[in-house]
Amino acid sequence: MTFKYNHPSHSKKVVSAVLAGMMALSAGGAAMAAESTETGQGQTAAITNTAAPTGLFSDIKVGYWAEKHVYKLAYQGILLGNNGLFRPGDAVTQQEAVTMAIRFMNQEGQLNTDTAAALPTNMEVGNYFKPYVALALQLGLIDKTEESTVDVSKTSWGQKPASREWITKLLIRSLDKDAEAKAQNNQATGFADNASISESGKGYVNLAVSLDLAKGVEGNKFNPTGSVTRAQLATFFSRGESLTDTTYPNTSTGYVTGLKDGQITLVVDGKAVNFAVNSSTPYFTKDSETRASSTDVKLYTKVMVVGSAGGASYVEVVDATPQVESVEGTFARSLSGNKIGIFVGENYETYSYDEATAFIDQNGNAIKLSDITADSIIEIQRETFSADKKTVAIRVKSGIVNKSDNGVIAEVSTSGKTIKLVNAAGATEQFAYNDNLLVTYQNRILSVADLKAGSAVKYTVKDSVLQTIALSQGVEQSVRGTLVEIGGNQSTLTFKREGGSLEAKLLTEKPEVIINGIQDATLNDLITDATNGDQVELSLNSDDQVTRIQVIGRQMEPMNGVTVVSYNSKTKVLTVLDNNKKPFVFTLDEKTKLDYNTTKPTLAGLESLLNDGRKLDLTYVGTRALSVKVIYKYEGTISNIDTSGKKISLLSGNQTITVPYTTAPTVEIYNKSGASLGDLKIGDKVTVTLGANQDVVQKVALNTVAQFEVVALETNGRIRVKSDLLTSQFYVDQAVLTGESGQTITPSQLTAGNLINVTFEGATPKAVQVVKRTLAEVTAVDASSVTLKQFNGQTEIVPVSGSVKVVKSGSTLTSLTSLTVGDRVEMTKDTDNSTRFRVLTVMSKQFWSYDGVGNQILVKRETTTDTNYRFALGSSVFVHQGDNTLSVQSLRDNDNIVLYLLNNVILEIQKQ
Repeated sequence: MTFKYNHPSHSKKVVSAVLAGMMALSAGGAAMAAESTETGQGQTAAITNTAAPTGLFSDIKVGYWAEKHVYKLAYQGILLGNNGLFRPGDAVTQQEAVTMAIRFMNQEGQLNTDTAAALPTNMEVGNYFKPYVALALQLGLIDKTEESTVDVSKTSWGQKPASREWITKLLIRSLDKDAEAKAQNNQATGFADNASISESGKGYVNLAVSLDLAKGVEGNKFNPTGSVTRAQLATFFSRGESLTDTTYPNTSTGYVTGLKDGQITLVVDGKAVNFAVNSSTPYFTKDSETRASSTDVKLYTKVMVVGSAGGASYVEVVDATPQVESVEGTFARSLSGNKIGIFVGENYETYSYDEATAFIDQNGNAIKLSDITADSIIEIQRETFSADKKTVAIRVKSGIVNKSDNGVIAEVSTSGKTIKLVNAAGATEQFAYNDNLLVTYQNRILSVADLKAGSAVKYTVKDSVLQTIALSQGVEQSVRGTLVEIGGNQSTLTFKREGGSLEAKLLTEKPEVIINGIQDATLNDLITDATNGDQVELSLNSDDQVTRIQVIGRQMEPMNGVTVVSYNSKTKVLTVLDNNKKPFVFTLDEKTKLDYNTTKPTLAGLESLLNDGRKLDLTYVGTRALSVKVIYKYEGTISNIDTSGKKISLLSGNQTITVPYTTAPTVEIYNKSGASLGDLKIGDKVTVTLGANQDVVQKVALNTVAQFEVVALETNGRIRVKSDLLTSQFYVDQAVLTGESGQTITPSQLTAGNLINVTFEGATPKAVQVVKRTLAEVTAVDASSVTLKQFNGQTEIVPVSGSVKVVKSGSTLTSLTSLTVGDRVEMTKDTDNSTRFRVLTVMSKQFWSYDGVGNQILVKRETTTDTNYRFALGSSVFVHQGDNTLSVQSLRDNDNIVLYLLNNVILEIQKQ
């Protein structure tokens, strides 16, 4: 049987949580100290008997799943320290469980050292535990007759690990339900191993099941002899507090009536109690295992505080619903004796207030009673947890506001026509505006769009509507126009406003230039022209200087496949014929973009190629050549290979290009030597390189995409990779590299273990994309989505559309239904952008040793001829037991482990 456990990522009803933390997992939880004061054969080792309310235990870190329960029980004194440790994963012994049960029931005051000497002879326990066990017998938590039959030949009764059945009895009895359990002893449990459960235990198991505290483990078994960890038992007692009437001397539960820096005020049993808090105070909520914030504690909610001497050591929100009631009416007037009069419908009623009552306007700001005008709609809030029903707040819901103030713009909502401001007193208020709102800066009239968050303003309000806003300083603005000129020293810019005249603006030292398709653009990349210049949006700072230039439109024209007629190197005049033999004349300058078969093009290098008959692609504005590209290759899709006519046709863009060849061109395909035209087919994407005279095909490079895992980074941009266990290497320093999110990266940012898609032009890498790898457990699957639990504990629902590949047991399947709940998978994108799941191989082994030098583990051989006992570890192997993360060094000889491998490399180890 497993007892239902509320994992930190879930919320379940309290009843099923009681035994939850006790049994479901073998890892994590608040450990219970074994406080024996003696050391000897068969006894618990000596442990310092000190309480732990002064700080964290070294083996319970912040964020640990049972941190909440550890804090509470330690500060309540139910858990004591073990030299600063909790030892959460240790199996709990019977004497420890009994001791904790007595503390949980707050019965330590009934301990009697004299009666401890009367323990049955077979119930040997450590001296420290004797009074607890004696009291447990007296209270009926354990049965003397039942314990007399326990086998103590191998270990003493106290040191005996507490079994699931034994703990079930102890827990049910500590909840004062012993009679209910015994009444069900004649009923079968319904578990497959019902015969293994003792006759005296069946009723307790039945009751636990009927209370929805427990359910069967795999195979519908109860596993009555299974052990329970200290962590699980401690978590049970923490959660069990909500089901008992037991009180603890340093635990107070009440309603919050005051919150201010360093203090929480609770009304406990009709009395106000103050508790000091600080940045170290841990906050939790009833329905969550993870830490909360101090801001989660609200006025008039129910809160439990554990602490002493007015200091809060632990704060838990028990009920987050404010215990208040509201009355709405129309304010009439204030009365003597701290009262106000309001009309509730047709009835006139009076309500009292005191110095603690908050008066709040419709924006949530504090006001005085005298600020509330007659006929304002108000809401009176009164607490409901005391007979007095004190008025805790009087809130104005609607009223007329007329004011002038200074403040700062917080938010502008043009859709709702409201503006939120922080006024001079630091309070936030919101007002509506209409089309008559006047926005100014000095003598300039601005628009609402010019108002930015953070701007200092002076404003006036009439009848609750904003009338004027005057900016105290300039704000950033945006203007659009045509770019005419960049000053010679690049300090000024001239543009023509849309529908306006020429204007000149100063530039900041390094204005940002944004041009679609040009990375890290500069001022030199801009096109300036009185009629055909770039259409730009300029960002101006408060000093009216240009900080940003974004090109939003260009009028440049493309002209592809033109033929050079002549070029004058002195005048930089180029004459060409277009495809219709129509002549055009263009001028080149220092801003013309150049492209020919070199990595560092220069105008001088280009000029030597601009001979008669040379083929070019170019772009231009008017007679200015913006870019000139010598055609030395074509990229496209093969539409025809005519070996008899010796020509190759490509579909490139919207045109078909046919290029002849005289001798068979070189064919280059990645990872294939001696390739020929026969290896190409219609539809292949290729790059065709031309000869020096641009008249024949010199080389055809097949464009392919392959996926690799990075093995190592070498020098000068070279990387070593592997695919299907084959290792190769190539240079990526000239390729375009992008990360998982599409961001540009450098070769040095690649790391071993990265999965990459490499786009090859022949044998040359042209682009490298890092592929996101997700390693996780499948927790749910249907035809269109997979739910994955990642190694960090986060759950992700992955919708899958389009093609999918599931690589499992050596076969590639195309349906998500091929996945099974419990599969460990690696999720990636394949080279064709399909979603791919590779299911990890599973092996159950016994651990032998860890080889830190070779980063591998050795397992026990199953036979003398077994050679499959040494396994390499992945770079970030996930080792865990349940939800408790372990290190590989913590594994011990003969530990039962489950291995999850990909390509014979261990990615996950699960300790049983």
